[in-house]
Amino acid sequence: MPRLVTAFSNPLIKRVRSLREKRHRRAEGLFIAEGLRILAEAEQAGRLPLYLFYTEAMRGHPLVVRLAAAAESAGGEAIETSLDILHKLSGKDNPQTVLGVYAEFATDLSRLDRSAAGLWLVAQALRDPGNLGTILRTGDAVGAGGLILIDDCVDPFSVEAVRASMGAVFTVPLAQARWPDFLAWLRAGPATLVALSLRTDTDYRAPAYPRPTFLLTGNEAQGLPADYEAACDLTVKLPMRGKADSLNAAVATAVMAYQVLAAHDGAAA
Repeated sequence: MPRLVTAFSNPLIKRVRSLREKRHRRAEGLFIAEGLRILAEAEQAGRLPLYLFYTEAMRGHPLVVRLAAAAESAGGEAIETSLDILHKLSGKDNPQTVLGVYAEFATDLSRLDRSAAGLWLVAQALRDPGNLGTILRTGDAVGAGGLILIDDCVDPFSVEAVRASMGAVFTVPLAQARWPDFLAWLRAGPATLVALSLRTDTDYRAPAYPRPTFLLTGNEAQGLPADYEAACDLTVKLPMRGKADSLNAAVATAVMAYQVLAAHDGAAA
């Protein structure tokens, strides 16, 4: 049976609220996801919340009923609470009426099977959670094998990144690594590493992009370090015909991902 929690001083409420901070997420190994759509994506990916919070208004919603039953069967807990408390937990002025707390999942490179897909996304030193979440959504849209985060990126399990991913954090495999470890793993098998760069004259539409293609996007402000670019098999450039010198990192990644898909489809035809 669901538990009713209405007090801000409840220890569980304080514990879940603390997950908005990275140090507490790391210490607990837990993160927050909000909204029916995202929680439904998680369920379809085989991940159930350890704690499911919802308001009285959502008590009889079919998906909430199903999620609550599934979570409890798996050893989790369903909790009915107020919208004010959900606001405290999510940090949003207009919080979703359903919120889940999930166990973080392993993000080591050894979990990835490069033969599982022809396209992989790689991002180095991303700072914006919105960009990270959007790149995850792109990964889901193009059927990428996964997203590999290089060096010190924004936390993919932050509330903002999970929200921006619209559930793709549950559907796109994630890995995190330092650059030397990533390169060693990459060169241990077939791979074509392609960097988005402003320091090249190669148009992004020119290469054939052999499979598997690992598409590398750099930091929003600085781009990729020169030695990282030098280690790549290809560097390509998106033409800028206006006054801007570059696209947003997530937008550029999406444009390139679909170009790689088109190249792969053309090669297979």
